[in-house]
Amino acid sequence: MTTRPAPAGRLALQPSDLRGLYRLGVDGSVGLTDLVEAMHHTISSRIGFDRALPIGRSSGLTGVVYGAVRGGMRWSGHGVDAALRLAERNARPNPSTTPERDAFVAALNGVSGDHLERSTNPLAIPMALRSAGTALPLDRAAPKQALPAPTRKLLVLVHGLCMNDRQWTRRGHDHGQALAQTLGYTPLYLHYNSGRHVSQNGREFATLLQRLLKAWPVPVDELVILGHSMGGLVARSACHHAEAQGLAWLDSLRSLVCLGTPHHGAPLERGGRRIDQLLGLSRYVAPFARLGKVRSAGITDLRYGNLQDADWQGRDRHAQHRDDRQPTPLPAGVATYLLAATTAGAPGRLHQTLIGDGLVPLASALGEHSDPALALQVPAERRHVVSGCGHLDLLCHAEVQAQLQRWLGRTGD
Repeated sequence: MTTRPAPAGRLALQPSDLRGLYRLGVDGSVGLTDLVEAMHHTISSRIGFDRALPIGRSSGLTGVVYGAVRGGMRWSGHGVDAALRLAERNARPNPSTTPERDAFVAALNGVSGDHLERSTNPLAIPMALRSAGTALPLDRAAPKQALPAPTRKLLVLVHGLCMNDRQWTRRGHDHGQALAQTLGYTPLYLHYNSGRHVSQNGREFATLLQRLLKAWPVPVDELVILGHSMGGLVARSACHHAEAQGLAWLDSLRSLVCLGTPHHGAPLERGGRRIDQLLGLSRYVAPFARLGKVRSAGITDLRYGNLQDADWQGRDRHAQHRDDRQPTPLPAGVATYLLAATTAGAPGRLHQTLIGDGLVPLASALGEHSDPALALQVPAERRHVVSGCGHLDLLCHAEVQAQLQRWLGRTGD
């Protein structure tokens, strides 16, 4: 019996998605109960009750009531989860998925993917290399069976925060397919949980590339990684891990191209940290700071562009108040290209500082930093700025495609 493809243009959630959404709802309800209890405790402390207690938990009958509410939510959640799991096992398997469903799940992962992974929620995206929206098995015979004409030139595209591999196609254009037609690359697309720490994704990506080159049915003459936004950070982190572990695929890497990558962070996440600080100034509104801190580890890594475990381990990830990252040099012997954008008609100092492509300032996308140890020092001929272009438009802009073809079409660069 053949499986019907998922209907196009519909969300078409899978049974496991429904179970994952319910579990996420239970987690959110428990978190909201914690928030209400913290506010209750704060207010009662100010009027003379529970003064000696630490902020955030109630004692006596009040504490029993809040504990019972949390326990009831969790127990009911376990029961419904078991029922949904049984329905999931009995449902007809349907491996196909729609672009709408993939976009929805990718957005959830970007916002709370670290929580989804910690709680073993079925909505957490497992890392995979995909082609045409389908995961590519990495045993010896599988790539040749899945890809009828694998070439000796591999192009791996890495998407950004809250996105997925299918979203490399924008307004009918896909840089990967275009470069396959003009330069003979075989494009593969990384699909990953963008809410995890960049360094965690980088480590897993490095291992995945090692498996890919081992399983590839023909010798690989050239490997190119093209990363958009956070994808460029994940790619750089993978190179760092590959060098530290002595992985052989790094010897095949010829070019690394970053489109609108916040190498030194993005102002929106730094603004989020300042809001957290402001909320913490008053004990009455301090509990609401928890809402802001729900944002994922992937998002907080974008504050300054964290790439290594050492950039976040050993401290509260929300407490990084200055750029104290470990320097992460670009991979030696690899031609690195940085492409940035500005929404302005022409790049200028004000736009460079404040606007950039709407999300990433030009200085960050071009690797510029006041600390020489953190500056990327990419030569001018390997940097390019596209004017009148937004962050997502980097995925389909004609000038971007033309520049990619010029850079990657060169030999002996």
